[in-house]
Amino acid sequence: MIVIIAEKPSLARNIVSGIGNLTKKNGYYEGLGYIVTWAFGHLFSLCDIEEYTGGDSKWKIDNLPCFPEKFKFRLKYDSHKQVDSGVLKQFNIIKELVNRKDVTKIVNAGDADREGEIIVRLCVMNALESDKEFVRLWLPDQTPETVREALDNMKNEKEYDNLANEGFARTYIDWLYGVNLTRYATLKTGMLLRVGRVIIPIVKAIYDRDMQIKNFVPDIYYGIVSKEKTNDEEIELTSKEKFDKKDLDKAKELCQKYNNLEAVITSKKVKKDVLDPGKLYSLSKLQNYLGKKYKMSMDKSLNIIQGLYEKGYLTYPRTNSEYLATNEKDKIKKIINNLVDMKYPVTFKDKKTIFDDTKIESHSALTPTYKIPKLSSLSEDEKTVYKAVFKRFVAVFCNKDCLTEKTEIKIKLGDAEEFSLKGTVILEKGWTEYDDYTTKDKILPNVNKGDKINICFKPVEKKTTPPKHYTIETLNNYLKNPFKEDKAKINEDEDDDTEDYKAIFEGLELGTEATRTGIIDNARKSNYIDLKKDVYTILPSGEFLINSLKQMQINMDKYKTSEMGKALKKVFHNEIQIDDAVNLAKKEIADVFTKKKCSIEEDVDNGFYGDYIGKCPICHKDVLKSRYGYNCTGYKDGCLFKINGIICKRVISKENAKMLLEKGRTSKIKGFTSQKGKLFDASLILKDNKIEFNFK
Repeated sequence: MIVIIAEKPSLARNIVSGIGNLTKKNGYYEGLGYIVTWAFGHLFSLCDIEEYTGGDSKWKIDNLPCFPEKFKFRLKYDSHKQVDSGVLKQFNIIKELVNRKDVTKIVNAGDADREGEIIVRLCVMNALESDKEFVRLWLPDQTPETVREALDNMKNEKEYDNLANEGFARTYIDWLYGVNLTRYATLKTGMLLRVGRVIIPIVKAIYDRDMQIKNFVPDIYYGIVSKEKTNDEEIELTSKEKFDKKDLDKAKELCQKYNNLEAVITSKKVKKDVLDPGKLYSLSKLQNYLGKKYKMSMDKSLNIIQGLYEKGYLTYPRTNSEYLATNEKDKIKKIINNLVDMKYPVTFKDKKTIFDDTKIESHSALTPTYKIPKLSSLSEDEKTVYKAVFKRFVAVFCNKDCLTEKTEIKIKLGDAEEFSLKGTVILEKGWTEYDDYTTKDKILPNVNKGDKINICFKPVEKKTTPPKHYTIETLNNYLKNPFKEDKAKINEDEDDDTEDYKAIFEGLELGTEATRTGIIDNARKSNYIDLKKDVYTILPSGEFLINSLKQMQINMDKYKTSEMGKALKKVFHNEIQIDDAVNLAKKEIADVFTKKKCSIEEDVDNGFYGDYIGKCPICHKDVLKSRYGYNCTGYKDGCLFKINGIICKRVISKENAKMLLEKGRTSKIKGFTSQKGKLFDASLILKDNKIEFNFK
């Protein structure tokens, strides 16, 4: 007998459909030499700190940092911190099945990614009592035909060890960052702050962008523009010359000079061209499209895409590639034949822009499968998502070219300046009948070489604009390659995307295609960021998070996060071991807890929430470290004494606060910033129970 362990019940049912008529039993199916059972996603999770230290569940700084010599897994707990009864029941079923004497082979049928790989491995590692053959079922989609083919081509599980190693390394590292730094930041501030390896640079990116917008001061300048009609058609010419707002007279002088010159069309080039369709969708590119056009959030779109995959209508969703593997050509031909029968104008194309193994890490682009749904069986949201993937596939393999006419007109203004106008007209729609296409190019007026153009240049007041808030599309593009200039495009028709794939394969991206959606959703649920329509903004809790980490000198920017991502990729390529990557994380985390020696003048350590600071000079009750500074505990009785945690952009350390209460003054503190942005040093003194600067 062969035991197949699926990642979840829906996958188990699809595997059963591929095998044939199996009998359903309690927690599994059996028949035809197979037993098919399932997990519920993660049955196991890493132990909490207290399970290593033996202490109670109260968070304490004494337990931090926690660096286990060996990471331990346990069955998942329920909300009462007890082993979940449903999880325990299903694990016991798996344990009984894999240890049956008639079972000779065990199949890992986790989702075809790192997470799916370790979900089932953990079940087998904890359940199996003797060695048995262990193989992998790798499913690019969940149609019965693919299941049958995959069952005939299973590989030894050892061939996926590198994938599992990366999965385990990622799990250990995320635990180290999340558990240690979340507890540390929470104990420091008195507010639950979720600190993670990827969530922080995501929130920080949105925070930084919003601060740029908030602090943006527009710069007013003058542009030189002519908008005059020639042959009853307006031609707009914008000079490259710009003038500061105080130089209006100079702008007027240039306009007068230009208006005394002749504007003549020196060339007109008309070229007929073939417009290529966009590439097939990766998960993030599909989410970009759905977010931009339908304002669909990433977690909603992923859930719908995942559901269509589980129904067998789409290929594996968590892919970072827009290309197909060369060994999939026969499969694609079958899908195309189906579409031909449905009267779609498609044909097989063997092109490098479609099939390219060098731009596939684990999974090919998202495509429909040969199993075409009846649209009446889908919800409205499912129709929207399925149609997007389906239309893009039809466009890519469409046998009708989109023919365009591209025009470029050059206009010379005496010897002063040359202007270039470009426009595109679609002559034959071709694939654009099936997939969205928009262009910013203008339709140009009917003029010819040698024609004179009417001009009247005038100074036009303009102002610089702030950067735009991140959208689903622009944030996704940034996270895929945070070191590339982020340019939002209406039609993403890039010929050279080598840089983006290099960033993905080296681990420079922030998060992965499989994890990014969940992390962004967690940031939203934690009230760090908001999503309205398809625009992200920072929330007060997110500002507090980023500012608090800055005060604690916890630096988790994109550079450090991507360095860890590169280490994980090296684990995947067997260039380093799991422990090597884990030790890098331990070193980074240990640095946070290392007390940095510095003088009282430079000290910024503001202690932990609830720390005793001293006695209130007004009511003589205790002053304790609070969320935003140091507050008198007599506030309930009306005492308003407090020491702000930040004064003139400078963190006031716990030791300086203590000194202020004990001696009435601090020693000189370095690094205050004035309202005009100038740095200065000063002591703080208590004068009439109020805090003032002293520069002597």
